[in-house]
Amino acid sequence: MENAPHFGLIGLGTMGGALALNIAEHGYPIAVFNRTPAVTDSFMQEAGPLAARLVPTKTLAELVAAITPPRAIILMVPAGPVVDQQVKALAPLLQKGDLIIDAGNANYTDTERRVAEAKDQPYDFMGIGVSGGEDGARHGPSIMAGGTVAQWDRVGEMLQAISAKYEGEACAALMGPGGAGHFVKMVHNGIEYADMEMIAETYALMRDGMGFDSTGIAETFEAWNKGPLASYLIEISGKVARAVDPISGGPMLDQILDAAGQKGTGRWTVIEAQKLAVAIPVIEAAVVARNLSAQVKARKHGAEVFGPQPQPLPKGALDTTVLEQALIAGKILCYAQGFDMLSRAAAEFSWDLPMPTIAKIWRAGCIIRSAMLNDMATALEKTPGENLIFAAPFTAMVKQNEAALRQVVIAATAAGIAVPALAAGLSWFDSMRTPRGSANMIQAQRDFFGAHGYERLDGKDAPHGPWWTNPQG
Repeated sequence: MENAPHFGLIGLGTMGGALALNIAEHGYPIAVFNRTPAVTDSFMQEAGPLAARLVPTKTLAELVAAITPPRAIILMVPAGPVVDQQVKALAPLLQKGDLIIDAGNANYTDTERRVAEAKDQPYDFMGIGVSGGEDGARHGPSIMAGGTVAQWDRVGEMLQAISAKYEGEACAALMGPGGAGHFVKMVHNGIEYADMEMIAETYALMRDGMGFDSTGIAETFEAWNKGPLASYLIEISGKVARAVDPISGGPMLDQILDAAGQKGTGRWTVIEAQKLAVAIPVIEAAVVARNLSAQVKARKHGAEVFGPQPQPLPKGALDTTVLEQALIAGKILCYAQGFDMLSRAAAEFSWDLPMPTIAKIWRAGCIIRSAMLNDMATALEKTPGENLIFAAPFTAMVKQNEAALRQVVIAATAAGIAVPALAAGLSWFDSMRTPRGSANMIQAQRDFFGAHGYERLDGKDAPHGPWWTNPQG
């Protein structure tokens, strides 16, 4: 063993095992534990030369004893009650100065609670968001840490070392105290849901509306990945579209049930957005679309009752250039909503969220990494507090691509091809540039049935409308 470890890790599943190897590969000895000893044995056998920096343990007591104080123990276990159970089991074994780090997909409210509970315990607690899947965990994820500056000073060097790098810059940073890191990771995942849904909608338009085969779809995504839409999700969409099913010999996509799974982080984003009274309709539409996709039997019944949809688009109604432009606009609108939610949360929770830094650490390692994030980081730095659609160069990009987004939504609607996320983005954009909307009717209705009052445009004092002769009645 090169050195005695200061770090430990619990949970050697896919992500946990990959992260432990990443830590070891970057020169940090680490003790590891899994509740099933056979998993630990298998992990060590497959670790190769990195086993020299790994200390396998069979009990929690053995794990804690193997780590030199002050200890930092990373939890890579399922979010929710399992984390609480693990913390409870660890607590009696720890001493002052030890640090538990939850690196799973925790709800930020759970992290806030656990940080508060740790104040009366011998250990400290911090939560970090880790994005990038198995490959990211193994070779460099994007890391969004929540905790105190002192806690970051203890583990930040290691986290930056194992993180993804963008032009040499580490994609790991401290977001703020308590649950801030997991909150930022939650919003990241909400944006991820929306990005994936909009890509799926353009796929549906190509497949069902324009009659593209899998090769044509793959070639389109590959071409888009060389332009403004260059991103991890566009890249893998091309690879997925080109993949061949080893059983049937046909396109792999044609054999996959159209029912999208979800682990809840997108739903959490929507719930928290409602609590913050911030509008993120593209993300909301993406979550709803996943929920609807699971209703396979109901959708089949709907086709039987109302006739199957979708219908092919009229020849020449759309082309791949228009689709690309629509997706560019939709992506900007989606990210603008996500960063707006982060700004609202920062104000609500008194977090000094480093907005440009968030965009920067998303440029590599994470699932939503894309070419646009570099310009987003610059825009957030130059115009702090401004919505991205009002910042250069995105104002010009939205103006340039808005007509295509509108054309796509109109064509899809006419053909019965569902594009909920793209349509939600367009509606949000139209609302954001309407100086006088229709909410005056809602205010009048509220005053009519509930005497809720309203504000007058001329500023005069008239708390109720003429329909109320006795506001107390």
